Amino acid sequence: MLGILLTVYVLAINFYAFLFMKRLQKVKASEQKKYDRTISLIALLGGGPTLYVCMFVFKTRLDSLFFMVIIPVLTALHVYVWFFGFRYGFGIPRWG
Repeated sequence: MLGILLTVYVLAINFYAFLFMKRLQKVKASEQKKYDRTISLIALLGGGPTLYVCMFVFKTRLDSLFFMVIIPVLTALHVYVWFFGFRYGFGIPRWG
């Protein structure tokens, strides 16, 4: 049951990341800097893969070295945690 909930969470945060980047595409380049905290938070919560792909698809925020380095690092970290989490049952003890 926990695996299903966490899968739904990952899908939801990545869907939100896609919608956010699509909205950010319409914002002027000079105003995009005020959304840096939101992009960082979405990547930290697990939406990094979608953010990284959308940056190239929508050609948004490609000039920021911070996002070109941090988002792939967070993505690799999340994939690593999710892979071992699903493999070992997220560390939930099983009695019986």
